[in-house]
Amino acid sequence: MRHPRLPIVVIGGGVAGMATALAAAPAPVRLLCRAHDGSGSASALAQGGVAAAVDACDSAAAHAEDTLQAGAHHNDAAAVQWLTGAAPEAIAWLQVQGVAFDRAADGRLQLGREGGHGTARIVHAGGDATGAALVRALRARIQEAGHVQWRGGVDVDALLLRDGRIAGVRTCDARGRHECIEAAAVVLATGGIGALFAHTSNPPGANGAGLALALAAGVLPRDLEFVQFHPTALDVGGHCLPLVTEALRGAGARLVDAAGDPLMRGLHPLGDLAPRDVVARRVWQAQRAGDRVWLDATAVDGDWRVRFPTVLGACLAHGIDPRRLPLPVTPAAHFHMGGVATDLDGRSTLPGLYAVGEVACNGVHGANRLASNSLLEAVACGRRLGAVLARAALPPGAGGNHRWVERGEALAADAQAALGELLWRVAGPVREGAVLRDAWRACAAAEEAGWQMRLAKALLRAARLRRHSLGAHARFDRGCDVMSHAETARRYRG
Repeated sequence: MRHPRLPIVVIGGGVAGMATALAAAPAPVRLLCRAHDGSGSASALAQGGVAAAVDACDSAAAHAEDTLQAGAHHNDAAAVQWLTGAAPEAIAWLQVQGVAFDRAADGRLQLGREGGHGTARIVHAGGDATGAALVRALRARIQEAGHVQWRGGVDVDALLLRDGRIAGVRTCDARGRHECIEAAAVVLATGGIGALFAHTSNPPGANGAGLALALAAGVLPRDLEFVQFHPTALDVGGHCLPLVTEALRGAGARLVDAAGDPLMRGLHPLGDLAPRDVVARRVWQAQRAGDRVWLDATAVDGDWRVRFPTVLGACLAHGIDPRRLPLPVTPAAHFHMGGVATDLDGRSTLPGLYAVGEVACNGVHGANRLASNSLLEAVACGRRLGAVLARAALPPGAGGNHRWVERGEALAADAQAALGELLWRVAGPVREGAVLRDAWRACAAAEEAGWQMRLAKALLRAARLRRHSLGAHARFDRGCDVMSHAETARRYRG
């Protein structure tokens, strides 16, 4: 008797999840998302574009070299070469899906430049609204796809294991009602952990829930200590801060101190377009010295309503016109290079469980992600994983020993806020060994209070174990001064 094929369950409605679901055709897919309409993902907020060597004067090799440099050569070199080589095809595929990328007057793709890139290779859509454009286009394709069933308004809080293999999920809706869904495979596409920190550019849902679920199931993590802090979030107070895209600096904006002097002068050969970890630490250091940092974008040419509509809208909403006044900026937790350890096909160490996008760590980003490689990874790796699942001989449902692995209860709201302040203070752009140790002990003592505490404990443990600075993980232990401008410049020149 032929068993009907169980669906592939994809958890997450951002670009990575939708690309995976579309590429898995004709296999049946259940796409689960917290929001009913797919909103609220970090993908939708992405102001940067998609990095791709599509210019005749550029190459995948040059893109790969910039990726390795930004990642402090902690990257998996083979993964980097594959991703940068796949980038032009990813752009072409997105255009087929209906994404209208910005074009120059001659009709060619308009290319921008961002931090860490040696040349202009960033493809944008809608100016600084690329992520939203991708989400809209892919969402429309999902609605047309006969093999995908979208289910919004649910959270996945448990995984079903049968004979040592993932065999399904348990969902919970807003009314607390549970549903069990058996699956041929489960894909985590749940995003990053930025919302665990007191200040972030991420939406509230990017809180590491998918990663916490994987860790509860015993999945091997990788590089949890590497958290990227974007150097220019709008410094207007609060938890989730508006992002000020790096493309502004590519268009001529400059970081300055209160006196108007250039903040990055002499610090790095790329100046204001240095890799994000370098710029974020410099802004952090200036703030710790009691200074406020500003981004002066008054010299940026063109119509902001076309080039930077998202930034313009966010600034005007806070009573600041960036065309006339410098913007107050601050670092904010932005992207997690670490996550569920996977290969390039998205396989985790637990059979039947896959991960893609920011929740996954396949080594492509190394110790610090290169700007605009995140949407590229989401598209390229999502398509690759979907194709793998479409042709895989996935098992049908069957009997056997089974058990549920639950993520557990969440922290109370006040405890989450306190944890966010703790992580911001001890695991921000600059870290110190003894402080990390004390914070880890505090989280270990309270780990039964909620899954966020256990996830923070795992992150802090990884940060403690890596005792030297690398990429976005900057260790300045007691007795060691924060790098001076001259020392930083010497390291990057030598």
